[in-house]
Amino acid sequence: MNNDIIIPNKVIENKIYLIRGEYVMLDRDLAELYEVETKVLKQAVKRNLDIFPENFMFELTKEEFDNLRSQTVTSSWGGHRYLPFVFTEHGVLQLANVLRSTRARKMSIRIIEVFVSMRELLIDTLGLRLEMEEIKKKLLNQDKSIELVFSYLDELMEKQENSQARNKIGYKIKGK
Repeated sequence: MNNDIIIPNKVIENKIYLIRGEYVMLDRDLAELYEVETKVLKQAVKRNLDIFPENFMFELTKEEFDNLRSQTVTSSWGGHRYLPFVFTEHGVLQLANVLRSTRARKMSIRIIEVFVSMRELLIDTLGLRLEMEEIKKKLLNQDKSIELVFSYLDELMEKQENSQARNKIGYKIKGK
């Protein structure tokens, strides 16, 4: 699909954070991508809070914000009077509806594509992890089986070395 917006996936991926178990984007990063001021974006959201449930958007706590700021390489976050809003994949889509600009609609599609590709990558990675765990279990079971076979072999060899001559049983032929 041609969105007329050419931004590498990596640029958008670098603006996606894992907070409260959700992959989210900060209001200031979205404002930058949508080419609006953060203040305008937040005002639009506040006017339409009823369509932004908590699984679409939430405000960071001071601790979450401080933690996020300490983890990022960027040192100049500027003077913030308010804690940032963060938007989930659904919130990004809803935000485009609220901002009502062509740029926001197209950029929102682009961001959703990145979210989807990240989710697919995570699913593939999870599948690989599960397969690796299955292989580990099989190898562990095979190791145990091999150890058991060797212990039986050791026992048999030990019995063979310590065996006494047995009396033969059966028919005896005279003259032999």
